[in-house]
Amino acid sequence: MASTFDVAKARERFPALKQDQVFLDNAGGSQALGDVIDSITQYLSKTNVQLGASYHTGQISNTKYEEGYQAAAKYMNAGRDEIVLGGSTTQLFMNLAGALQFNEGDEIILSKMEHETNVKPWLFMAERLKLKVKWWVSEKPELKLTPENLKPLLSPKVKFVACTHVSNILGTIHDVRAIADAVHEAGALLCVDGVSFAPHRAVDVKAFGVDFYAFSWYKVYGPHISVLYASASAQHHVKPLPHYFNPTKTLEDKLGFAASNYECTQSIPQITSYLTPILPAIAAHEGKLQAIILDFLNARDDITVHGSTSSDPAVRVPTISFTVKGMGSKKLVEEAEKISNFGFRWGHFYSKRLCDEVLGLEPEAVARVSMVHYNTEEEIRGLVEVLKKVLS
Repeated sequence: MASTFDVAKARERFPALKQDQVFLDNAGGSQALGDVIDSITQYLSKTNVQLGASYHTGQISNTKYEEGYQAAAKYMNAGRDEIVLGGSTTQLFMNLAGALQFNEGDEIILSKMEHETNVKPWLFMAERLKLKVKWWVSEKPELKLTPENLKPLLSPKVKFVACTHVSNILGTIHDVRAIADAVHEAGALLCVDGVSFAPHRAVDVKAFGVDFYAFSWYKVYGPHISVLYASASAQHHVKPLPHYFNPTKTLEDKLGFAASNYECTQSIPQITSYLTPILPAIAAHEGKLQAIILDFLNARDDITVHGSTSSDPAVRVPTISFTVKGMGSKKLVEEAEKISNFGFRWGHFYSKRLCDEVLGLEPEAVARVSMVHYNTEEEIRGLVEVLKKVLS
């Protein structure tokens, strides 16, 4: 297992990092690997044909597409027939919500700690199937989803539970394996939004014990494409949605709608071959990054960090959200932009229920700094100096 991480070597792989811009909005979208960019260019230049053809160029395109699917499945420890690639996590969840089958009067549990991606599709499903919705909340100061605060909501009537692996506001890592065990003991299915987890840690859907899991490759150093996993057993609850004459064996068959963008799909092996060797060392490096900014934020009486104040990478990922007493989040960001090249943002980041109903924040919500492995300690020390000037 790798024990050290060479950030300078990693940064060489990302063309965007050669610009005069410090990227600290990575939870909204990471920069793309150079190999991914080159791969897409090559595909569109030489093999941009419809899939399924038997002529020479068509065979190359078919192979590249299939290699993309195989790489994505292997990376998640899923079967090839258990994943589908699509335009976004939101779209894939909406496809799934339109295909899942439950009985009228069944109950589902949704969390208020979520990006709306993991709420709206299931509300749509509940309306379609006439299901009862129960809300799962972890109040301040805990702000963490656990089996303990879930179990009072579980009953034999509950058939589906949805939660996030990591909140895109709070950054706290939830123990989805423990949650999955509790959900399954009650006889329900668990769907996990892994979008904010996947850029930072290995994804192993079998180890997690989940029934459904999704994340976006454009936040994992790739292009705008996402992946949804559904276990073979969970797929028994999925009604296939394709044209009547098309196959319905795999999850791609059932929910794909020919939306697995060819050039993006075939680039996935470039992402997985890059990430797999360095993943074991990423957490320690990111822990150093978040310690720098959290030490600063935690030391100030006028700043509230939303989520865990710990810099332990076993507890959180480096997505740090905070508010400043007496200064709006929008103004904070705008003032920082006036004097620096640091790119971070303010807002609710589509976790509006969390910001409004749980955290009780004003409309401008939080300022969020979201780091990944290609950020440097020097950059984060520089950000601290900028924040000192803005807040002085």
